[in-house]
Amino acid sequence: MKPIGVLIKEELDKQERSVSWFARKLSCDRSNIYRLFQKESIDTSLLTRISIVLGRDFFTDLSENVREKL
Repeated sequence: MKPIGVLIKEELDKQERSVSWFARKLSCDRSNIYRLFQKESIDTSLLTRISIVLGRDFFTDLSENVREKL
């Protein structure tokens, strides 16, 4: 499975949204978004906010990965 940061970046690109737009929605700086794209793991409360902003349940992606490994 791809790292969560890569999945988030791919979804942002798929929606043709800018990093600036995403940063505004999350109330953070653009540099934090670029760091987020590099992350292998992420805090669940932040992932919840990201899921809501992008309208995609990233938790489903993660749980599917767990099921595959079981």
